Amino acid sequence: MLNSKFMVGECDGALYDTTKPNWSANPLRENYARHYREIDNTTQLKATLRAGEYTFPGLYRLAFITNDGEWLSFDSVRDNLYCVVDSIRNDINDGWRVVGCDIVDDMEDPIYCAHYTSVKFLVNTQTFQVRLKKSKLD
Repeated sequence: MLNSKFMVGECDGALYDTTKPNWSANPLRENYARHYREIDNTTQLKATLRAGEYTFPGLYRLAFITNDGEWLSFDSVRDNLYCVVDSIRNDINDGWRVVGCDIVDDMEDPIYCAHYTSVKFLVNTQTFQVRLKKSKLD
């Protein structure tokens, strides 16, 4: 929970100290809480975790995708953060290296979180992989 003097901007995801003069022009930390579609480092992972499991606006549910194509829920990543961070930092292909985050609502095929099999998403995994490949070509 944030101290009451701090605020996270909904539009830019920056962290602000509201006790300072002209606080809105000088964020303490940019990209503090925002969703990253492609996750290349632990800073992006942590910002995505802070931004939460649902998008705003729209309240679409999100999940993480690993380098081996499996999906992980936000709870799974939080509970296993040490493993995920270690895999990202050391480029380890052990099933914990998160490479992206995408919307899992309103898709066709049911899939499950690779760690917590009780967490079910309605997702077509090929859709995300095609989008991820296209975005890397840009």
